[in-house]
Amino acid sequence: MNTKHGTVNPNLTLNSQGITGFKTAYYNLTEPDLISQSLCRDEGELGIGGALLVETGKFTGRSPKDKHIVVSEETADKVWWERNAKMSSEAFEELYEDMLKHIQGKDLFVQDLYGGADPKYRIGVRVITEYSWHNLFIRHLLIRPTGSDLENYINDFSIINLPSFSANPTKHGCKSETVIAINFEKRLVLIGGTEYAGENKKAVFTILNYLLPEVGVMPMHCSANVSKENTEQTAIFFGLSGTGKTTLSSDPDRILVGDDEHGWSDDGIFNFEGGCYAKTINLSAESEPEIFKTTSMFATVIENMVYDKKTKELDFKDDSLTANMRAAYPMHYISNSSAKGIASQPNHVILLTCDAFGVMPPIAKLTPAQAMYHFLSGFTSKAAGTERGVKEPEPTFSTCFGAPFLPKPPDVYGKLLRDKIAKGRTNCWLVNTGWTGGGYENGSRMPIKVTRALLSAAINNKLVQAEFVKDPYFGFAVPKAVPNVNPSYLNPRDTWGDVGAYDKAAKKLVNLFMKNFEQHVHNVDNDVRTALSG
Repeated sequence: MNTKHGTVNPNLTLNSQGITGFKTAYYNLTEPDLISQSLCRDEGELGIGGALLVETGKFTGRSPKDKHIVVSEETADKVWWERNAKMSSEAFEELYEDMLKHIQGKDLFVQDLYGGADPKYRIGVRVITEYSWHNLFIRHLLIRPTGSDLENYINDFSIINLPSFSANPTKHGCKSETVIAINFEKRLVLIGGTEYAGENKKAVFTILNYLLPEVGVMPMHCSANVSKENTEQTAIFFGLSGTGKTTLSSDPDRILVGDDEHGWSDDGIFNFEGGCYAKTINLSAESEPEIFKTTSMFATVIENMVYDKKTKELDFKDDSLTANMRAAYPMHYISNSSAKGIASQPNHVILLTCDAFGVMPPIAKLTPAQAMYHFLSGFTSKAAGTERGVKEPEPTFSTCFGAPFLPKPPDVYGKLLRDKIAKGRTNCWLVNTGWTGGGYENGSRMPIKVTRALLSAAINNKLVQAEFVKDPYFGFAVPKAVPNVNPSYLNPRDTWGDVGAYDKAAKKLVNLFMKNFEQHVHNVDNDVRTALSG
């Protein structure tokens, strides 16, 4: 067993963790060495500007049905078991022992990182990977300690990720050869049977979703930015993959705090991550110059993109590998990003939805009760490719805009959001980035320029004096006019050629909302229960 390169707390070697039999452990390698290791191991190819081009094989998205939480005294009465698969402590131990056997003679890559930009709430996360490029990916996505921090680093949780390991459902208490198992008591995550790197970052998100509510911090699946002119003007954007969190928060006129995961404490908000994981399908220099630029920057991980084998030029339109093609890069690659990842209390909360029915307005103002209703509902459409088997947008409800990552019951997060909105008198908006002029088959996707103009008006307080009308189906308030936006977009019924078809689709969606919310009615106040009627 050898140790090579990088700084490491001498008390935190893999041997001290009881991990033995590996060939070589590479601790905290920097980008040039990780790129070199990846190329030497044929894990990918060098792209334009020094980006690393990789493919994830069979799995090009998350495997939520293969994620398990270990049942223990710690978790038995705290976890939302209706949506989280159980694994016994005994099965987890069998899985752990078999994974330790699997690493015999293999090289391992170790990154000691932080989850959470606020030192008051951050956790140390050690990520141990079989692939060098997975180590590069997570080095981008989490927060890097300084050299002095590493010498005194404290590891709160460990993740062991072995894509070449195949689980045994009978022996390991899982559902397939792919497994993501989280043990909160042992503070250990085991991932096997998938090369999709996003499982690493979402495991950390799940951990923070479990820990932070107990100290009064609201963990959020959201992006965030702040005004350049007034750093007390902060906005957060909730939404699932494909709704535009990364794109819409990367506004050249505002400072990007983070693009995916944040905490909301009494002090303000803070990024959980140190990088971005942006979808690149149909990306262009004209529409999203900052993100586009990162795709040809050194060490950016380009995941599942088709490219010219000679020139390495990327094809942003070819989704033959997956529609979930992505780029992972450090936060500082975005020129207007926050160095600290911390901002003030949010003035605006935006709930992003991608409505495949095409019946929701592009923007609506919500009361606090409506905000909690739509937050608990989490309506959107699963974007193609973000999960296995999703080939086209599918209308769905994902509680709190992140059900796969919620280890605790939804009302825990819903009440936290309601209380923080009330305390901060925060403005709340629902923004539809989905379809207009019809549903998925007949309409068209809302132009991003329109969405940007709507958001700019909302978060820059240009709708304070606007006249609003009540939506007849959903009860929320829709502005009659918005600066720099064609009024024809604002009333979705007017964009359909067949208003009768619109009414039918709207009634169908309202019924879906009502049926879905039945699971929450006993855990909310009457004003939230009746929020759909306004």
